[in-house]
Amino acid sequence: MVPNEATQYMGIVRLLLHFGWTWVGLFAVEDGSGDHFMQAMEPLLSHNRICLAFTQRIPSKTHFNEVKVRDGIFSKLYLLFTESKASTFILYGETKNFMWLHYFIKIIAKSYQNITSVFRKVWIIAAQIEFASKGILNDFNFQLFQGAIFFTIHSKELLGFQKFLKALGPYWAQGDGFLSYFWEQAFDCSIPNPGELTKVDGACTGKERLESLPGSAFEMDMTGHSYSIYNAVYVVAHALHTLYSSGSKRRAMPGDKKPRLQELNPWKLHPFLQGTSFNNVAGESMYFNDKKEMVAGFDIINLHIFPNDSFLKVKVGRMEPSEGNQFIINKDVILWHTRFNQVLPLSVCSDSCPPGFHKKKREGEKFCCYDCALCPEGKISNQKDMNECFKCPEDQYPNKDKDGCIPKTISFLSYDEPLGISLASVAVSFALITALVLATFIRHKETPIVKANNRDITYALLGSLLLCFFCPFLFLGQPGIVTCFFQQSAFGIIFSVAVSCVLAKTITVVVAFMATKPGSSMRKWVGKKLANSIVLSCSLIQAGICAVWLGTSPPFPDLDMQSLTGEIIAECNQGSTTMFYLVLGYMGLLSFTSFTVAFLARKLPDSFNEAKFITFSMLMFCSVWLSFVPTYLGTKGKYMVVVEIFSILASSAGLLCCIFLPKCYIIVLRPDLNTKEQLIRRKN
Repeated sequence: MVPNEATQYMGIVRLLLHFGWTWVGLFAVEDGSGDHFMQAMEPLLSHNRICLAFTQRIPSKTHFNEVKVRDGIFSKLYLLFTESKASTFILYGETKNFMWLHYFIKIIAKSYQNITSVFRKVWIIAAQIEFASKGILNDFNFQLFQGAIFFTIHSKELLGFQKFLKALGPYWAQGDGFLSYFWEQAFDCSIPNPGELTKVDGACTGKERLESLPGSAFEMDMTGHSYSIYNAVYVVAHALHTLYSSGSKRRAMPGDKKPRLQELNPWKLHPFLQGTSFNNVAGESMYFNDKKEMVAGFDIINLHIFPNDSFLKVKVGRMEPSEGNQFIINKDVILWHTRFNQVLPLSVCSDSCPPGFHKKKREGEKFCCYDCALCPEGKISNQKDMNECFKCPEDQYPNKDKDGCIPKTISFLSYDEPLGISLASVAVSFALITALVLATFIRHKETPIVKANNRDITYALLGSLLLCFFCPFLFLGQPGIVTCFFQQSAFGIIFSVAVSCVLAKTITVVVAFMATKPGSSMRKWVGKKLANSIVLSCSLIQAGICAVWLGTSPPFPDLDMQSLTGEIIAECNQGSTTMFYLVLGYMGLLSFTSFTVAFLARKLPDSFNEAKFITFSMLMFCSVWLSFVPTYLGTKGKYMVVVEIFSILASSAGLLCCIFLPKCYIIVLRPDLNTKEQLIRRKN
């Protein structure tokens, strides 16, 4: 009828885990039961991340008379009590082993009263030790075990049990030697032999009452062991009743109609025991489980000791095996040792690592001993005593203390921020200037300076520059499907048209000069056909590249959660980085070709020559886009968009100012120079 000890082992572990005691000492009797306890507890503790600070075996036989053995034990226990960081000790054994340990603890306590660590202990005592014993009363220091936690076999008060105990007397059961012996020991009196007429000094009067004894000598409440014996008797009684009621199990003697159960072999009772199930008078169900064990749990008792060495056993919890090892504890009613000042005792090898830190194991020590290391960059720990730090979700980032995650903000170049407003204002301003220049040229289209060097190409160049200044608006604001789809391809095609126009104007200058030489075969190339062919062919090549790009791997809206710590970058994913740089590369090839041709033609006669202005404009254009590539690759987030918009505006403004500003100056401010005679005179 004794419950399975595995339930008690798990109860001890659950108790340690509940209070966070991961560094404990263990005392176990040095016999077979102690070996079994050690073999069961050590892997169970390790599995639940609890370490043994030490294990001390208690001899099953005392050696108080052997001085060397006693001194050796005393020295070892002194070190355990004074130097070990563990403040929780588990004790497994019998009452005599408990008394053995108490003997040494009492000596240490008397010798080193100033050492607080001797007293600051929480004792967890297994159910095998019976605390209420007459032998414990003799010179026992109860205060050492104040706040101890006992595991006892579950019990429940039975109706009439108190009345039965109060009615007991020394002469209540004749022939009961145990009761007589206990009465003499408990009340320090003697029971005279029956028939003696003379008075005996110190004789028991029979008026002594068990309820007058202190709790350490006798408990009026039913103990777990007594409750188990009570239930065991009833289990056997129910089994015998079942056997008696079964006709197939009766053995009748000759001439006797009643069965004689005295001759029954005990093993024949086993099938009836296993099938027994009943409710006792306390209202609890008694039955065997599928492992042929009687289901019973353990009560958890807290020892409240008062200054006069009287004590009270307070039930603070229970370990119930019938409900999946359910552990119940009421920590609010637990009274700890006074040296803890009613603060929850700590029994750990290392202090807890706060959130933001993680455990770092110390080399050569048990896993319960560790240092606390700050979480590495980009990781957090949001609980105490975490073994590893972890990364935040992609849309969050660690806070300053690395103990929590903060949602990232979505970042893009918007029209509302100063940088976006500035770039948009500059783009609009240059677009208006370009439109004004185009209007001026159309108004003065019949003047020599406008007609010179292919008027249609000039209009195409101004038109493409006007569109170039509108390109930044595809990059401003939160990226969408349409804006991402046309963003880079529109920019690439428009700029290619502009650069093609510049190349066409440069080649027109060179061909026109060469055609003036007598007998030159270049005269057939003079005219609009050559320039138009150059613009159309160069632009179509770039359009073809963009068409392949959009057809195979077009750009799309994307969220970059990795590049910046606290931001989610809303951007246009290029789809194909190769095609993106191919577009830029082709535009660079056109620019370099235009710059080279213009540079070679810079010394031609002024009347035909725009090459000097084109050379300077293309030098600026190439410089901007050469610096764009490393700058673009070196920036992140919305600043990549800023770099590209700035490059678009700077290169477009360079072409506009360098090529058309001198002509506008003549058209608007010096119309006297805008005549055919002036051009011929300058030539001569």
